[in-house]
Amino acid sequence: MNTKSALTCHACGAPLDIRNLVSESGWREAPRIKDMTEFQFSTSSCQVEGEIVPVAEINLGAGDSVFFEHHLMLWKEDSVPLTVLQLPGGMKRAFAGMPFIISVATGPGRIAFSRDATGELVVLPLHPGMEVDVREHAFLLASHQIDYSFIRIKGLANILFGGQGMYMDRFVTTNTPGLVMLHGYGNVFERVLKPGESVMLEPGAFLYKDSTVTMQVEFQKLGTGFFGGTNMSLARMTGPGRVGIQSMYVHHHTE
Repeated sequence: MNTKSALTCHACGAPLDIRNLVSESGWREAPRIKDMTEFQFSTSSCQVEGEIVPVAEINLGAGDSVFFEHHLMLWKEDSVPLTVLQLPGGMKRAFAGMPFIISVATGPGRIAFSRDATGELVVLPLHPGMEVDVREHAFLLASHQIDYSFIRIKGLANILFGGQGMYMDRFVTTNTPGLVMLHGYGNVFERVLKPGESVMLEPGAFLYKDSTVTMQVEFQKLGTGFFGGTNMSLARMTGPGRVGIQSMYVHHHTE
């Protein structure tokens, strides 16, 4: 089923004018940004350039800022200052393999970002009071209105077989809307789960979810066989809320 809608960036109210393609199983193309599309957020603008390894070029307005993993910066104007975002739990982040140095760029001026991999960029406008969980090393940048922290993944099976490590990034808005941009490997799809509705994912395909969606890795028996068969680890995502997946993922072998 194909439907056309204009995705509105709630950080500014400007339509992104993208096509909303929904499969019969309920998966739709995530709110990505097409090549050379420009949109506004706060007093700044963003233009996506390229398709194979896309670049997000930000024209920061005076007083606006974005934060990002420092190695993702592609280029910047000399006039754009860089600082470091103060993060709690620095040692925990370092031992868990999460980025513990997060840079901040402040306008006015231009700066560009790119993750050194094929895929697509996804924009997630966040209303006030929203919380989104994202797999490690997937976020490209976020506007300064967003609170950035991390949560520990509960359950030994989730840690060992979930493909996320011990933590996930969490992005929260309070009273002001904001914007998060992610990089997904391959293509990115999104599905909205109803309360109590579940879907089973290859754990490596998980990209993001609303904090209301729970994740639990389960083992499914594959046949019996001479040695008792084998198990496959799958992540059960239970609603309500959105869940996003990437089609090019880290494959988890059967056990």
